[in-house]
Amino acid sequence: MSLLGDPQQDIPVIHITGTNGKGTVAAMVTSLLQASGLTVGTYTSPHLRRVNERISRNGSEISDLDLAEVLSGIAAVEPLLAVQPSWFEVITAAAFRYFAEAPVDVAVIEVGLLGRLDATNVADAAVAVVTSIQGDHTDFAPGWELAVAGEKAGIIKAQSIAVIGAVDPDLAEVFVAEGPESLVRLGVDFAAVDDQVAIGGHLVDLQGVFGRYEQLFLPLHGAHQVANASIAVAAVESFFGTALDAEVVAEGFASLKLPGRFEVLRYGPLVVVDGAHNADALRASARTLEDEFAPAGTRIIVLGLLAGRDPDRSVAAVSELRPDLILCCSLDGSRGVSAAVLAAACAKRGIAHETVGDPASAVARALALAAEEDVVLITGSFRMFEPAQTVLLSFDSQN
Repeated sequence: MSLLGDPQQDIPVIHITGTNGKGTVAAMVTSLLQASGLTVGTYTSPHLRRVNERISRNGSEISDLDLAEVLSGIAAVEPLLAVQPSWFEVITAAAFRYFAEAPVDVAVIEVGLLGRLDATNVADAAVAVVTSIQGDHTDFAPGWELAVAGEKAGIIKAQSIAVIGAVDPDLAEVFVAEGPESLVRLGVDFAAVDDQVAIGGHLVDLQGVFGRYEQLFLPLHGAHQVANASIAVAAVESFFGTALDAEVVAEGFASLKLPGRFEVLRYGPLVVVDGAHNADALRASARTLEDEFAPAGTRIIVLGLLAGRDPDRSVAAVSELRPDLILCCSLDGSRGVSAAVLAAACAKRGIAHETVGDPASAVARALALAAEEDVVLITGSFRMFEPAQTVLLSFDSQN
């Protein structure tokens, strides 16, 4: 970054980490900032179809030409480095360089993994957000919550305002110890005070750090998204240091689009894709299906996981969906958990299952089995999104 002129220091940064919800909160913060009239650069991961999605300006992904240009600049300085950078480090550097040159008024940066040693932590956050501390990328050994919290707390700098979301109160001191300029907490300094399920989402009242916002329509499914909305409002309020205009908040939320996050792709049968990639997220998916849809028909789950996720814990969480059938598939590449391993976890719990080689074949099998009143939930990883959409387009064209 020094060889590139430290572009990460040229613009204020809202830095977001958390086990679950960080991508959603990044999208919400971006939308609220745009509605406030700012030009916003956003860096997120993973991408669903192509790498350009990770780097966007006011919601528009970086063009091939601009991506090639910023990557060429990085390639020019790479021979001067003692260590070859990783793929993620290169893309992170590309994002910061693009945002500095575009330019943007503020950058919303999602952490890739944990925080303290993440490539994105070359930036010094004006606002540092921790959405949640839950079980992912851990062995669940005693003390794991404290260890994970300590790594995520690493994005908090001396000049940062820390916004802490769904975190056990016993871990609060971990974030205080980083010495932020100030710190606000969900349930203490801001909160969701009312939540009603509505057609296509939720109608919510939020109490922010500085203001109250009522009768907001949130076009997302899942009660957990209401907590995420509260965190996003607190982060943007903290960035500005004041309450937001109520119309700005309403506009920011109304325009939200979050592909792959309990996204309904079709009805009759109900087909949902949800990138829930760990046990806590899968349980949230189960609650959302039950609370907001309560399907009367057969429940068919298409499940694929990346390595590093505990198959037994994941299948245990999926069992809360009360599945009639789980179609186990293997994600492409060496990082995928094999369908056979998932099938063994299903067998251990006595859950009806089939082993289907790849996500596309599994989705096609689910659609062939599903009647109009049934539900097909495609989940376990964001890598399930593209195969699901491709197969669904073919299925709809034939029917």
